[in-house]
Amino acid sequence: MTPQHHHTTAVNRAIPRLTLPLVPLPLSTARILTAGGALLTLLSTFLPWTWTRAFPGNLTVTGYPGGLQILTLTGAALTLAQVLATAGLPGLRWLTPSGRHTATLHLAAGTLATTWYTLIAIATRLGGLVNLEPGGYLAGAAALATLTGALALPSGPPRPLPPARALPAWAEILIIAVVFGLALQVLTYGIGTAYGELFTGFLLLTGFTTAALFTSGLGARLTALTHRHRRVTLTAALVTAVLFPLTQDTDEYTLIIVNILIFSTVALGLNVVVGLAGLLDLGYVAFLGVGAYTAALVSGSTASTLHIHFPFWAAVLTGAAASLVFGVVIGAPTLRLRGDYLAIVTLGFGEIFRITVGNLNGESGPSLTNGPNGIPNIPDLAILGYDFGATHSFGGLTLTPFANYYLLMLFFTALVVLVFSRAGNSRIGRAWVAIREDETAATAMGINGFRLKLIAFALGATLAGLAGTVQAHVAYTVVPEQYVFAGPVPPNSAFLLAAVILGGMGTITGPLLGAALLYLIPAKLQFLQDYQLLAFGLALILLMRFRPEGIIPNRRNRLEFHETDAAPANPPGTGGATRPTTAEA
Repeated sequence: MTPQHHHTTAVNRAIPRLTLPLVPLPLSTARILTAGGALLTLLSTFLPWTWTRAFPGNLTVTGYPGGLQILTLTGAALTLAQVLATAGLPGLRWLTPSGRHTATLHLAAGTLATTWYTLIAIATRLGGLVNLEPGGYLAGAAALATLTGALALPSGPPRPLPPARALPAWAEILIIAVVFGLALQVLTYGIGTAYGELFTGFLLLTGFTTAALFTSGLGARLTALTHRHRRVTLTAALVTAVLFPLTQDTDEYTLIIVNILIFSTVALGLNVVVGLAGLLDLGYVAFLGVGAYTAALVSGSTASTLHIHFPFWAAVLTGAAASLVFGVVIGAPTLRLRGDYLAIVTLGFGEIFRITVGNLNGESGPSLTNGPNGIPNIPDLAILGYDFGATHSFGGLTLTPFANYYLLMLFFTALVVLVFSRAGNSRIGRAWVAIREDETAATAMGINGFRLKLIAFALGATLAGLAGTVQAHVAYTVVPEQYVFAGPVPPNSAFLLAAVILGGMGTITGPLLGAALLYLIPAKLQFLQDYQLLAFGLALILLMRFRPEGIIPNRRNRLEFHETDAAPANPPGTGGATRPTTAEA
Protein backbone atom coordinates (compact mmCIF):
# COMPACT_ATOMS: atom_id res chain seq x y z
CA MET A 1 0.00 0.00 0.00
CA THR A 2 1.48 3.37 -1.03
CA PRO A 3 2.07 6.25 1.41
CA GLN A 4 -0.45 8.32 -0.58
CA HIS A 5 -3.09 5.65 0.00
CA HIS A 6 -2.29 5.64 3.72
CA HIS A 7 -2.70 9.43 3.78
CA THR A 8 -6.04 9.23 1.96
CA THR A 9 -7.31 6.59 4.39
CA ALA A 10 -6.30 8.71 7.39
CA VAL A 11 -8.08 11.74 5.96
CA ASN A 12 -11.23 9.71 5.29
CA ARG A 13 -11.26 8.52 8.90
CA ALA A 14 -10.62 11.98 10.31
CA ILE A 15 -13.28 13.86 8.32
CA PRO A 16 -16.92 13.01 9.16
CA ARG A 17 -18.94 11.93 6.18
CA LEU A 18 -21.72 14.26 5.06
CA THR A 19 -25.11 12.88 4.17
CA LEU A 20 -26.23 14.13 0.77
CA PRO A 21 -29.28 16.42 1.09
CA LEU A 22 -32.60 15.25 -0.33
CA VAL A 23 -32.93 18.46 -2.36
CA PRO A 24 -29.82 19.25 -4.45
CA LEU A 25 -29.18 22.96 -3.82
CA PRO A 26 -26.00 24.89 -3.00
CA LEU A 27 -25.52 25.44 0.72
CA SER A 28 -25.90 29.23 0.50
CA THR A 29 -29.10 28.90 -1.54
CA ALA A 30 -30.51 26.37 0.90
CA ARG A 31 -29.84 28.67 3.84
CA ILE A 32 -31.41 31.66 2.10
CA LEU A 33 -34.47 29.62 1.14
CA THR A 34 -34.88 28.28 4.69
CA ALA A 35 -34.39 31.65 6.36
CA GLY A 36 -36.57 33.49 3.84
CA GLY A 37 -39.34 30.91 4.08
CA ALA A 38 -39.26 31.04 7.88
CA LEU A 39 -39.43 34.84 7.82
CA LEU A 40 -42.39 34.81 5.40
CA THR A 41 -44.12 32.19 7.52
CA LEU A 42 -43.63 34.39 10.57
CA LEU A 43 -45.04 37.45 8.79
CA SER A 44 -48.03 35.50 7.49
CA THR A 45 -49.29 35.03 11.05
CA PHE A 46 -50.02 38.77 11.16
CA LEU A 47 -52.45 38.38 8.25
CA PRO A 48 -55.94 36.83 8.40
CA TRP A 49 -56.09 33.14 7.50
CA THR A 50 -59.86 32.93 7.27
CA TRP A 51 -62.73 35.38 6.95
CA THR A 52 -65.02 34.09 9.70
CA ARG A 53 -64.78 33.62 13.44
CA ALA A 54 -66.53 30.28 13.19
CA PHE A 55 -63.12 28.62 13.45
CA PRO A 56 -61.88 28.88 17.06
CA GLY A 57 -59.03 31.22 17.87
CA ASN A 58 -60.15 34.19 15.75
CA LEU A 59 -57.76 33.94 12.79
CA THR A 60 -59.41 36.92 11.04
CA VAL A 61 -57.41 39.76 12.57
CA THR A 62 -54.76 41.70 10.64
CA GLY A 63 -51.67 42.65 12.63
CA TYR A 64 -52.22 40.28 15.55
CA PRO A 65 -51.81 36.48 15.54
CA GLY A 66 -54.31 34.35 17.41
CA GLY A 67 -55.00 30.70 18.20
CA LEU A 68 -53.00 28.32 16.06
CA GLN A 69 -51.22 31.23 14.37
CA ILE A 70 -49.23 31.73 17.58
CA LEU A 71 -47.86 28.20 17.25
CA THR A 72 -46.85 28.79 13.63
CA LEU A 73 -45.23 32.08 14.68
CA THR A 74 -43.24 30.27 17.38
CA GLY A 75 -42.12 27.49 15.04
CA ALA A 76 -41.06 29.93 12.33
CA ALA A 77 -39.11 32.08 14.80
CA LEU A 78 -37.28 29.03 16.18
CA THR A 79 -36.48 27.79 12.65
CA LEU A 80 -35.12 31.19 11.65
CA ALA A 81 -32.96 31.40 14.77
CA GLN A 82 -31.64 27.87 14.25
CA VAL A 83 -30.65 28.35 10.59
CA LEU A 84 -28.89 31.61 11.46
CA ALA A 85 -27.09 29.82 14.29
CA THR A 86 -25.82 27.08 11.95
CA ALA A 87 -24.64 29.82 9.59
CA GLY A 88 -22.40 31.12 12.39
CA LEU A 89 -24.25 34.33 13.26
CA PRO A 90 -22.61 35.82 16.37
CA GLY A 91 -24.81 35.65 19.46
CA LEU A 92 -26.77 32.61 18.25
CA ARG A 93 -24.05 29.96 17.99
CA TRP A 94 -24.97 28.59 21.43
CA LEU A 95 -28.25 27.37 19.92
CA THR A 96 -26.48 24.61 17.99
CA PRO A 97 -23.49 23.15 19.86
CA SER A 98 -23.43 20.17 17.50
CA GLY A 99 -23.15 22.39 14.42
CA ARG A 100 -25.51 20.09 12.48
CA HIS A 101 -28.50 21.12 10.36
CA THR A 102 -30.75 18.31 11.60
CA ALA A 103 -32.31 20.56 14.25
CA THR A 104 -33.25 23.07 11.53
CA LEU A 105 -34.96 20.28 9.58
CA HIS A 106 -36.95 19.19 12.64
CA LEU A 107 -38.12 22.74 13.37
CA ALA A 108 -39.04 23.35 9.73
CA ALA A 109 -41.02 20.09 9.68
CA GLY A 110 -42.79 21.05 12.89
CA THR A 111 -43.71 24.47 11.50
CA LEU A 112 -45.04 22.90 8.29
CA ALA A 113 -47.02 20.27 10.20
CA THR A 114 -48.62 22.86 12.50
CA THR A 115 -49.40 25.28 9.67
CA TRP A 116 -50.84 22.77 7.25
CA TYR A 117 -52.81 21.08 10.01
CA THR A 118 -54.40 24.47 10.76
CA LEU A 119 -55.26 25.11 7.12
CA ILE A 120 -56.73 21.61 6.70
CA ALA A 121 -58.74 22.03 9.92
CA ILE A 122 -60.13 25.34 8.67
CA ALA A 123 -61.14 23.81 5.34
CA THR A 124 -62.65 20.75 7.02
CA ARG A 125 -64.66 22.61 9.66
CA LEU A 126 -65.84 25.48 7.46
CA GLY A 127 -66.47 23.50 4.29
CA GLY A 128 -63.63 23.90 1.80
CA LEU A 129 -60.50 25.81 0.85
CA VAL A 130 -62.65 28.74 -0.23
CA ASN A 131 -62.74 29.77 3.43
CA LEU A 132 -59.00 30.51 3.44
CA GLU A 133 -57.78 34.10 3.12
CA PRO A 134 -54.54 35.03 1.24
CA GLY A 135 -52.66 34.99 4.54
CA GLY A 136 -53.45 31.30 4.91
CA TYR A 137 -52.20 30.49 1.41
CA LEU A 138 -49.04 32.51 2.08
CA ALA A 139 -48.44 30.62 5.31
CA GLY A 140 -48.82 27.23 3.62
CA ALA A 141 -46.51 28.12 0.73
CA ALA A 142 -43.89 29.75 2.97
CA ALA A 143 -43.84 26.79 5.38
CA LEU A 144 -43.37 24.43 2.43
CA ALA A 145 -40.50 26.58 1.12
CA THR A 146 -38.91 26.51 4.57
CA LEU A 147 -38.98 22.72 4.69
CA THR A 148 -37.65 22.49 1.12
CA GLY A 149 -34.69 24.65 2.07
CA ALA A 150 -34.09 22.60 5.22
CA LEU A 151 -34.09 19.40 3.17
CA ALA A 152 -31.35 20.92 1.00
CA LEU A 153 -29.06 21.47 4.00
CA PRO A 154 -26.35 18.79 4.34
CA SER A 155 -26.15 16.82 7.55
CA GLY A 156 -23.30 14.75 8.88
CA PRO A 157 -23.25 11.84 11.29
CA PRO A 158 -23.53 12.51 15.03
CA ARG A 159 -20.21 13.31 16.64
CA PRO A 160 -19.03 14.24 20.14
CA LEU A 161 -19.87 17.79 21.17
CA PRO A 162 -17.01 20.25 21.60
CA PRO A 163 -16.23 21.19 25.21
CA ALA A 164 -18.63 23.74 26.63
CA ARG A 165 -17.37 27.14 27.66
CA ALA A 166 -16.82 27.31 31.40
CA LEU A 167 -19.45 29.38 33.21
CA PRO A 168 -19.66 30.56 36.81
CA ALA A 169 -21.73 28.35 39.11
CA TRP A 170 -24.35 31.08 39.56
CA ALA A 171 -24.80 31.36 35.78
CA GLU A 172 -25.33 27.60 35.42
CA ILE A 173 -27.88 27.64 38.26
CA LEU A 174 -29.65 30.57 36.60
CA ILE A 175 -29.84 28.61 33.33
CA ILE A 176 -31.43 25.66 35.15
CA ALA A 177 -33.99 27.99 36.77
CA VAL A 178 -34.84 29.59 33.42
CA VAL A 179 -35.26 26.18 31.76
CA PHE A 180 -37.69 25.01 34.44
CA GLY A 181 -39.56 28.32 34.20
CA LEU A 182 -39.95 27.85 30.44
CA ALA A 183 -41.07 24.26 31.00
CA LEU A 184 -43.77 25.49 33.40
CA GLN A 185 -44.93 28.03 30.82
CA VAL A 186 -45.11 25.40 28.07
CA LEU A 187 -46.96 22.95 30.33
CA THR A 188 -49.43 25.61 31.46
CA TYR A 189 -50.10 26.62 27.86
CA GLY A 190 -50.58 23.03 26.73
CA ILE A 191 -52.89 22.12 29.61
CA GLY A 192 -54.90 25.30 29.14
CA THR A 193 -55.56 24.93 25.40
CA ALA A 194 -59.26 25.65 25.02
CA TYR A 195 -60.08 23.36 22.06
CA GLY A 196 -58.82 20.18 20.46
CA GLU A 197 -57.36 21.74 17.31
CA LEU A 198 -55.13 24.04 19.34
CA PHE A 199 -53.90 21.15 21.51
CA THR A 200 -53.16 19.04 18.42
CA GLY A 201 -51.08 21.85 16.95
CA PHE A 202 -49.33 22.24 20.29
CA LEU A 203 -48.45 18.54 20.32
CA LEU A 204 -47.08 18.66 16.77
CA LEU A 205 -44.86 21.66 17.40
CA THR A 206 -43.72 20.45 20.83
CA GLY A 207 -42.75 17.03 19.50
CA PHE A 208 -40.61 18.38 16.65
CA THR A 209 -39.10 21.09 18.88
CA THR A 210 -38.10 18.48 21.47
CA ALA A 211 -36.39 16.45 18.74
CA ALA A 212 -34.59 19.60 17.57
CA LEU A 213 -33.49 20.35 21.13
CA PHE A 214 -31.58 17.07 21.37
CA THR A 215 -30.22 16.93 17.81
CA SER A 216 -28.85 20.47 18.17
CA GLY A 217 -26.82 19.42 21.21
CA LEU A 218 -28.65 21.68 23.65
CA GLY A 219 -30.24 18.67 25.30
CA ALA A 220 -26.82 17.19 26.06
CA ARG A 221 -25.63 20.54 27.40
CA LEU A 222 -28.65 20.82 29.73
CA THR A 223 -28.23 17.21 30.87
CA ALA A 224 -24.62 17.93 31.79
CA LEU A 225 -25.70 20.99 33.79
CA THR A 226 -28.36 19.07 35.69
CA HIS A 227 -25.89 16.31 36.54
CA ARG A 228 -23.42 18.88 37.80
CA HIS A 229 -26.06 20.55 40.00
CA ARG A 230 -28.31 17.66 41.02
CA ARG A 231 -29.60 19.24 44.22
CA VAL A 232 -30.40 22.50 42.47
CA THR A 233 -32.18 20.58 39.71
CA LEU A 234 -34.29 18.59 42.16
CA THR A 235 -35.18 21.77 44.06
CA ALA A 236 -36.11 23.58 40.84
CA ALA A 237 -38.25 20.63 39.71
CA LEU A 238 -40.07 20.53 43.06
CA VAL A 239 -40.65 24.32 43.10
CA THR A 240 -41.94 24.20 39.51
CA ALA A 241 -44.35 21.39 40.38
CA VAL A 242 -45.60 23.19 43.49
CA LEU A 243 -46.18 26.42 41.56
CA PHE A 244 -48.32 24.79 38.87
CA PRO A 245 -51.73 25.01 40.65
CA LEU A 246 -51.08 28.70 41.30
CA THR A 247 -51.08 29.29 37.53
CA GLN A 248 -54.62 27.93 37.14
CA ASP A 249 -57.79 29.98 37.54
CA THR A 250 -60.16 27.00 37.75
CA ASP A 251 -60.06 23.41 38.93
CA GLU A 252 -60.68 21.99 35.43
CA TYR A 253 -57.05 21.62 34.42
CA THR A 254 -55.78 21.04 37.95
CA LEU A 255 -57.99 17.95 38.10
CA ILE A 256 -56.38 16.67 34.89
CA ILE A 257 -52.93 17.05 36.45
CA VAL A 258 -54.05 15.31 39.65
CA ASN A 259 -55.21 12.32 37.61
CA ILE A 260 -51.96 12.41 35.63
CA LEU A 261 -50.01 12.21 38.89
CA ILE A 262 -52.13 9.24 40.03
CA PHE A 263 -51.63 7.52 36.67
CA SER A 264 -47.89 8.31 36.71
CA THR A 265 -47.43 6.97 40.23
CA VAL A 266 -49.15 3.70 39.37
CA ALA A 267 -47.10 3.43 36.16
CA LEU A 268 -43.91 3.91 38.17
CA GLY A 269 -45.01 1.11 40.50
CA LEU A 270 -45.60 -1.12 37.48
CA ASN A 271 -42.13 -0.17 36.27
CA VAL A 272 -40.71 -1.99 39.29
CA VAL A 273 -42.39 -5.18 38.09
CA VAL A 274 -41.92 -4.80 34.34
CA GLY A 275 -38.95 -2.47 33.95
CA LEU A 276 -36.68 -3.77 36.69
CA ALA A 277 -37.70 -7.39 37.30
CA GLY A 278 -38.92 -8.11 33.75
CA LEU A 279 -42.29 -9.59 34.83
CA LEU A 280 -45.18 -9.04 32.39
CA ASP A 281 -48.19 -8.07 34.54
CA LEU A 282 -51.45 -7.53 32.62
CA GLY A 283 -53.69 -7.13 35.65
CA TYR A 284 -51.81 -4.44 37.55
CA VAL A 285 -54.73 -2.02 37.69
CA ALA A 286 -56.41 -4.43 40.13
CA PHE A 287 -53.92 -3.40 42.84
CA LEU A 288 -54.95 0.21 42.28
CA GLY A 289 -58.53 -0.93 42.75
CA VAL A 290 -57.70 -2.79 45.96
CA GLY A 291 -56.21 0.36 47.47
CA ALA A 292 -59.12 2.52 46.29
CA TYR A 293 -61.83 0.15 47.54
CA THR A 294 -60.08 -0.31 50.88
CA ALA A 295 -59.80 3.45 51.38
CA ALA A 296 -63.45 3.91 50.38
CA LEU A 297 -64.57 1.30 52.92
CA VAL A 298 -62.64 2.73 55.87
CA SER A 299 -62.88 6.49 55.17
CA GLY A 300 -66.39 7.04 56.49
CA SER A 301 -68.43 6.88 53.28
CA THR A 302 -72.18 6.76 53.88
CA ALA A 303 -72.35 3.85 51.43
CA SER A 304 -69.65 1.83 53.19
CA THR A 305 -70.86 -1.42 54.71
CA LEU A 306 -68.12 -1.32 57.37
CA HIS A 307 -69.32 1.97 58.94
CA ILE A 308 -65.89 2.98 60.17
CA HIS A 309 -63.95 6.18 59.68
CA PHE A 310 -60.17 5.98 59.86
CA PRO A 311 -57.98 9.08 59.78
CA PHE A 312 -56.26 9.56 56.45
CA TRP A 313 -52.87 8.19 57.51
CA ALA A 314 -54.54 5.02 58.76
CA ALA A 315 -56.60 4.71 55.56
CA VAL A 316 -53.42 5.06 53.47
CA LEU A 317 -51.63 2.38 55.46
CA THR A 318 -54.67 0.11 55.30
CA GLY A 319 -55.00 0.49 51.51
CA ALA A 320 -51.27 -0.08 50.94
CA ALA A 321 -51.28 -3.08 53.28
CA ALA A 322 -54.32 -4.62 51.56
CA SER A 323 -52.60 -4.26 48.16
CA LEU A 324 -49.43 -5.74 49.61
CA VAL A 325 -51.35 -8.77 50.88
CA PHE A 326 -53.04 -9.26 47.52
CA GLY A 327 -49.67 -8.94 45.78
CA VAL A 328 -48.16 -11.67 47.93
CA VAL A 329 -51.25 -13.91 47.69
CA ILE A 330 -51.37 -13.64 43.91
CA GLY A 331 -47.60 -13.70 43.40
CA ALA A 332 -46.70 -16.62 45.64
CA PRO A 333 -48.38 -19.35 43.56
CA THR A 334 -47.86 -17.74 40.14
CA LEU A 335 -44.36 -16.23 40.02
CA ARG A 336 -42.80 -19.61 39.29
CA LEU A 337 -44.29 -19.15 35.82
CA ARG A 338 -42.50 -17.18 33.13
CA GLY A 339 -43.32 -15.13 30.08
CA ASP A 340 -46.72 -15.55 28.47
CA TYR A 341 -47.94 -17.91 31.18
CA LEU A 342 -47.38 -15.33 33.89
CA ALA A 343 -49.06 -12.66 31.73
CA ILE A 344 -52.17 -14.84 31.32
CA VAL A 345 -52.41 -15.49 35.06
CA THR A 346 -52.10 -11.80 35.97
CA LEU A 347 -54.65 -10.91 33.30
CA GLY A 348 -57.01 -13.39 34.90
CA PHE A 349 -56.43 -11.86 38.33
CA GLY A 350 -57.35 -8.42 37.04
CA GLU A 351 -60.61 -9.69 35.58
CA ILE A 352 -61.39 -11.76 38.69
CA PHE A 353 -60.99 -8.66 40.87
CA ARG A 354 -63.35 -6.59 38.71
CA ILE A 355 -65.99 -9.34 38.58
CA THR A 356 -65.69 -10.07 42.31
CA VAL A 357 -66.20 -6.48 43.49
CA GLY A 358 -69.15 -6.30 41.09
CA ASN A 359 -70.77 -9.29 42.77
CA LEU A 360 -70.23 -8.37 46.43
CA ASN A 361 -73.64 -6.67 46.61
CA GLY A 362 -75.51 -8.84 49.10
CA GLU A 363 -77.27 -10.83 46.38
CA SER A 364 -74.60 -12.57 44.29
CA GLY A 365 -72.25 -12.55 47.26
CA PRO A 366 -71.61 -10.94 50.66
CA SER A 367 -72.64 -7.31 51.08
CA LEU A 368 -69.35 -5.42 50.95
CA THR A 369 -68.82 -3.27 47.83
CA ASN A 370 -72.41 -2.47 46.70
CA GLY A 371 -71.76 -4.37 43.49
CA PRO A 372 -71.80 -2.41 40.23
CA ASN A 373 -73.04 0.72 42.02
CA GLY A 374 -69.70 1.02 43.78
CA ILE A 375 -69.05 3.12 46.87
CA PRO A 376 -70.07 6.78 46.41
CA ASN A 377 -70.02 9.77 48.77
CA ILE A 378 -66.42 9.32 49.89
CA PRO A 379 -65.80 12.32 52.15
CA ASP A 380 -63.07 14.87 51.58
CA LEU A 381 -59.85 14.42 53.43
CA ALA A 382 -59.07 16.32 56.59
CA ILE A 383 -55.48 16.22 57.83
CA LEU A 384 -54.69 18.03 61.09
CA GLY A 385 -57.81 20.12 60.65
CA TYR A 386 -57.00 21.08 57.04
CA ASP A 387 -60.05 20.34 54.89
CA PHE A 388 -58.98 19.31 51.39
CA GLY A 389 -62.50 19.94 50.06
CA ALA A 390 -62.46 23.64 50.93
CA THR A 391 -60.74 26.63 49.36
CA HIS A 392 -57.92 28.12 51.42
CA SER A 393 -56.09 31.43 51.09
CA PHE A 394 -52.56 32.14 52.31
CA GLY A 395 -51.19 35.63 51.90
CA GLY A 396 -53.11 36.31 48.70
CA LEU A 397 -52.53 32.83 47.27
CA THR A 398 -55.62 30.67 46.83
CA LEU A 399 -55.65 26.88 46.89
CA THR A 400 -58.79 25.30 45.46
CA PRO A 401 -59.94 21.78 46.50
CA PHE A 402 -58.24 20.04 43.58
CA ALA A 403 -55.11 22.12 44.17
CA ASN A 404 -55.05 20.65 47.68
CA TYR A 405 -55.30 17.13 46.29
CA TYR A 406 -52.67 17.99 43.68
CA LEU A 407 -50.13 18.93 46.36
CA LEU A 408 -50.99 15.79 48.34
CA MET A 409 -50.57 13.58 45.26
CA LEU A 410 -47.34 15.40 44.41
CA PHE A 411 -46.00 14.34 47.82
CA PHE A 412 -46.93 10.70 47.16
CA THR A 413 -45.40 10.83 43.69
CA ALA A 414 -42.14 12.15 45.13
CA LEU A 415 -42.26 9.37 47.74
CA VAL A 416 -42.74 6.70 45.06
CA VAL A 417 -39.92 8.19 42.97
CA LEU A 418 -37.64 8.01 46.02
CA VAL A 419 -38.62 4.39 46.69
CA PHE A 420 -38.08 3.41 43.05
CA SER A 421 -34.72 5.18 42.89
CA ARG A 422 -33.43 3.59 46.08
CA ALA A 423 -34.75 0.15 45.15
CA GLY A 424 -33.32 0.28 41.64
CA ASN A 425 -29.85 1.27 42.86
CA SER A 426 -29.80 -1.25 45.71
CA ARG A 427 -28.43 -4.78 45.77
CA ILE A 428 -31.96 -6.10 45.29
CA GLY A 429 -32.45 -3.79 42.30
CA ARG A 430 -29.32 -5.11 40.63
CA ALA A 431 -30.57 -8.64 41.26
CA TRP A 432 -33.89 -7.70 39.60
CA VAL A 433 -32.01 -6.50 36.53
CA ALA A 434 -30.01 -9.74 36.46
CA ILE A 435 -33.24 -11.75 36.57
CA ARG A 436 -34.72 -9.61 33.83
CA GLU A 437 -31.73 -10.14 31.56
CA ASP A 438 -31.34 -13.90 32.13
CA GLU A 439 -33.10 -15.62 35.02
CA THR A 440 -31.31 -18.92 34.42
CA ALA A 441 -27.90 -17.30 34.61
CA ALA A 442 -28.93 -15.27 37.65
CA THR A 443 -30.09 -18.41 39.43
CA ALA A 444 -26.81 -20.14 38.59
CA MET A 445 -24.97 -17.24 40.23
CA GLY A 446 -26.83 -17.81 43.50
CA ILE A 447 -29.74 -15.35 43.16
CA ASN A 448 -33.03 -16.59 44.63
CA GLY A 449 -35.21 -15.66 41.68
CA PHE A 450 -38.57 -16.56 43.18
CA ARG A 451 -38.04 -14.60 46.40
CA LEU A 452 -36.80 -11.49 44.59
CA LYS A 453 -39.61 -11.62 42.04
CA LEU A 454 -42.09 -11.86 44.89
CA ILE A 455 -40.52 -8.79 46.53
CA ALA A 456 -40.84 -6.86 43.25
CA PHE A 457 -44.46 -7.96 42.85
CA ALA A 458 -45.31 -7.00 46.44
CA LEU A 459 -43.54 -3.62 46.21
CA GLY A 460 -45.27 -2.76 42.94
CA ALA A 461 -48.66 -3.71 44.41
CA THR A 462 -48.02 -1.59 47.51
CA LEU A 463 -47.16 1.50 45.45
CA ALA A 464 -50.31 1.04 43.36
CA GLY A 465 -52.44 0.69 46.50
CA LEU A 466 -50.89 3.87 47.87
CA ALA A 467 -52.04 5.82 44.81
CA GLY A 468 -55.45 4.14 44.96
CA THR A 469 -56.17 5.58 48.39
CA VAL A 470 -55.80 9.12 47.02
CA GLN A 471 -57.72 8.30 43.83
CA ALA A 472 -60.75 7.23 45.86
CA HIS A 473 -60.95 10.64 47.56
CA VAL A 474 -60.28 12.60 44.36
CA ALA A 475 -63.02 10.77 42.40
CA TYR A 476 -65.41 10.67 45.42
CA THR A 477 -66.57 7.25 44.24
CA VAL A 478 -65.18 3.89 43.16
CA VAL A 479 -66.92 1.51 40.74
CA PRO A 480 -65.76 -1.77 39.16
CA GLU A 481 -65.72 -0.27 35.62
CA GLN A 482 -62.74 1.89 36.58
CA TYR A 483 -60.46 -1.16 36.81
CA VAL A 484 -60.61 -2.96 33.48
CA PHE A 485 -57.84 -4.41 31.33
CA ALA A 486 -58.42 -2.07 28.38
CA GLY A 487 -60.73 0.84 27.73
CA PRO A 488 -60.89 4.37 26.36
CA VAL A 489 -60.23 6.02 29.73
CA PRO A 490 -56.96 5.48 31.65
CA PRO A 491 -55.79 4.19 34.00
CA ASN A 492 -56.31 0.60 32.96
CA SER A 493 -53.83 -2.25 32.68
CA ALA A 494 -53.21 -1.80 28.95
CA PHE A 495 -52.58 1.94 29.27
CA LEU A 496 -50.36 1.43 32.32
CA LEU A 497 -48.19 -1.09 30.48
CA ALA A 498 -48.11 1.16 27.42
CA ALA A 499 -47.02 4.12 29.58
CA VAL A 500 -44.03 2.14 30.86
CA ILE A 501 -43.04 0.95 27.39
CA LEU A 502 -43.69 4.30 25.72
CA GLY A 503 -41.72 6.29 28.28
CA GLY A 504 -38.86 3.83 28.73
CA MET A 505 -38.65 0.74 30.91
CA GLY A 506 -36.38 0.82 33.95
CA THR A 507 -36.23 4.64 34.17
CA ILE A 508 -37.94 7.15 36.44
CA THR A 509 -38.80 9.96 34.04
CA GLY A 510 -39.88 7.58 31.26
CA PRO A 511 -43.08 6.18 32.83
CA LEU A 512 -43.92 9.62 34.23
CA LEU A 513 -43.77 11.12 30.74
CA GLY A 514 -45.53 8.16 29.12
CA ALA A 515 -48.37 8.28 31.65
CA ALA A 516 -48.72 12.05 31.23
CA LEU A 517 -49.02 11.75 27.44
CA LEU A 518 -51.44 8.81 27.53
CA TYR A 519 -53.75 10.57 29.98
CA LEU A 520 -53.50 14.11 28.66
CA ILE A 521 -54.05 13.34 24.97
CA PRO A 522 -57.42 11.54 25.44
CA ALA A 523 -58.51 14.18 27.96
CA LYS A 524 -57.85 17.03 25.52
CA LEU A 525 -58.78 15.36 22.23
CA GLN A 526 -62.29 14.30 23.12
CA PHE A 527 -63.44 14.85 19.54
CA LEU A 528 -61.41 11.73 18.62
CA GLN A 529 -63.23 9.59 21.19
CA ASP A 530 -64.51 7.09 18.60
CA TYR A 531 -61.05 6.63 17.06
CA GLN A 532 -59.00 6.83 20.24
CA LEU A 533 -58.02 3.16 20.46
CA LEU A 534 -57.20 3.10 16.73
CA ALA A 535 -54.87 6.07 17.14
CA PHE A 536 -53.40 4.46 20.24
CA GLY A 537 -52.62 1.25 18.36
CA LEU A 538 -51.04 3.11 15.45
CA ALA A 539 -48.90 5.13 17.84
CA LEU A 540 -47.62 1.95 19.50
CA ILE A 541 -46.81 0.39 16.11
CA LEU A 542 -44.83 3.47 15.06
CA LEU A 543 -43.06 3.54 18.41
CA MET A 544 -42.03 -0.11 18.18
CA ARG A 545 -40.76 0.47 14.66
CA PHE A 546 -38.78 3.67 15.13
CA ARG A 547 -38.00 3.87 18.86
CA PRO A 548 -38.51 0.50 20.56
CA GLU A 549 -36.44 1.56 23.58
CA GLY A 550 -38.99 4.26 24.53
CA ILE A 551 -38.89 8.04 24.62
CA ILE A 552 -36.47 8.25 27.56
CA PRO A 553 -34.57 4.94 27.59
CA ASN A 554 -31.73 3.93 29.86
CA ARG A 555 -28.32 3.33 28.35
CA ARG A 556 -28.60 -0.47 28.44
CA ASN A 557 -31.89 -0.56 26.50
CA ARG A 558 -30.65 1.99 23.99
CA LEU A 559 -27.60 -0.11 23.18
CA GLU A 560 -29.56 -3.39 23.10
CA PHE A 561 -32.12 -2.11 20.61
CA HIS A 562 -29.47 -0.49 18.40
CA GLU A 563 -26.70 -3.07 18.45
CA THR A 564 -26.25 -2.83 14.68
CA ASP A 565 -25.63 0.91 14.95
CA ALA A 566 -22.45 0.20 16.88
CA ALA A 567 -21.01 -2.08 14.18
CA PRO A 568 -18.47 -0.60 11.74
CA ALA A 569 -19.90 0.46 8.41
CA ASN A 570 -16.94 -1.09 6.56
CA PRO A 571 -15.00 -4.26 7.43
CA PRO A 572 -11.66 -3.70 9.18
CA GLY A 573 -8.84 -3.06 6.80
CA THR A 574 -10.92 -1.61 3.96
CA GLY A 575 -9.95 1.94 4.78
CA GLY A 576 -13.50 3.23 5.01
CA ALA A 577 -14.73 5.53 7.71
CA THR A 578 -16.51 3.84 10.56
CA ARG A 579 -20.03 4.53 11.64
CA PRO A 580 -20.41 6.29 15.00
CA THR A 581 -21.74 4.23 17.88
CA THR A 582 -25.05 4.88 19.56
CA ALA A 583 -23.25 5.94 22.72
CA GLU A 584 -21.44 8.66 20.74
CA ALA A 585 -24.77 9.76 19.31
